[in-house]
Amino acid sequence: MPDVAQNRGVAISLFSGAGGLDRGAEDAGFTVMAAVEHNHDAADTMEKNFSHLQSPVIRSSILKVTSQQILKAAGLRPGQRPELLIGGPPCTPFSKSGFWLDWKREGLDENASLLQEYTRVLTETRPRYFLLENVYALTYKNNASRPSFERLLREIDSAGYHFSYEVLNAADYGVPQARPRLFIVGAPKDEPKPVLPAASHGGSWERRQSGNSEKPHVTAGDALKDLVTEPEPTEAVGGRYGHLLPEIPPGENYLHYTAERGHSDPLFKWRSRYWSFLLKLAPNKPSPTIQAQPGPYVGPFHWENRRLRVPEIKRLFTFPDDFELVGSRNSIQAQLGNSVPPLLAKKVAEAMIVDSRS
Repeated sequence: MPDVAQNRGVAISLFSGAGGLDRGAEDAGFTVMAAVEHNHDAADTMEKNFSHLQSPVIRSSILKVTSQQILKAAGLRPGQRPELLIGGPPCTPFSKSGFWLDWKREGLDENASLLQEYTRVLTETRPRYFLLENVYALTYKNNASRPSFERLLREIDSAGYHFSYEVLNAADYGVPQARPRLFIVGAPKDEPKPVLPAASHGGSWERRQSGNSEKPHVTAGDALKDLVTEPEPTEAVGGRYGHLLPEIPPGENYLHYTAERGHSDPLFKWRSRYWSFLLKLAPNKPSPTIQAQPGPYVGPFHWENRRLRVPEIKRLFTFPDDFELVGSRNSIQAQLGNSVPPLLAKKVAEAMIVDSRS
C-alpha cells in the first residue's frame, strides 16, 4: 500500500482489472478494501499488489455478486457505507469501432447492462463519493441521442447523486500517454457537488526547448530515459510488414509509405489503414494510446523498431516499476491496455475530494 498523508476511508472497487483506478485512489488517500474482478489473471494481479484487501478478490461476474457480499468483503458492518466506489465497466459496446453497429449504438448489447450493475451497487451501498471511468465513445450521439449514456445519468440521478462528467486526456495530467477517457464523479445531493481537475500539463516540446514556463506534456522519452529493460522473446516485428518499421521516422506511421508523403515507392494508399498501423513512438511526445489487444502491426512500437516491453508500458501508464503483473504476455498487455493510468486516477480522486470538502 502506498504511503499517504491522510486516510480518507474505505473504497470498494468494481471491474477492478489490474488496479489502475485502485492504485490512483490509494495514492489519493483511500484504502481499497474490496474488489470485484472476474478475470483470474487480473484478480491475481490485484491480490499481488493490494495485499491489504480485507478479503480475497471476488472472482465472479458482477451480475452474480450482491452489494451485501461486497460490503462484507470490505469489512463494513450493516449500516456502514464506503467512502468511495470506483470502477470502469467494460467498454466493448461503446468502442469507436463498435459504435457504428446499430444494435450496439442503441445500447442493446448485453454487456451494456454492466453500467446498470455499477448504478445498482451505487444505489445499494450509498458511498459518500463515486468515480466511474469509461471510453469517451459512450458520449457519442446517434441522431442527437446517447441512449446508454443518458440512461446512466438518469440512474445516477435517481440514486440520489449529483455529478460532474468530462472527457479527460491523460497527457494533460502528467501521464506520458495521450489517452482520452470519460470520467464521472459524484456525491449525494445533500453534499457539495464534486468537480474534475483542471489540466496540469500542456504546451509543446518546442515551447519547452525555448524556455517557455508552461508545464509541458511528459514525453515518452522523459518516461523511458532511465529505464533499463531486458529483451522480450516476442518483441521483434516480423511478418509481411515488420521490415518496414526501420524506415518510418519516430512519431509517424504507414503514411510514410504513401505518394502523398513523397515516398519513391509507395506501398499504401492514403488513409487506407487505421492510424495506429505501423505507428512508432516519438521520444519528444507523449505515447499514443496503448491498446489492450493490438494486432500484429498495431502500434505504438518503440523507436528502436520493436514492440514495447512490459516495464516500458508500465512507465507509459505511470504504474510503479515494482508493480507486478500476473499472466501471459498477451494477458499482461490486455490488463495494462484496459487500465486507467494511476496518476490520472489520483488527480481525479484528489480534485473530487478536496473541492467537495472545501
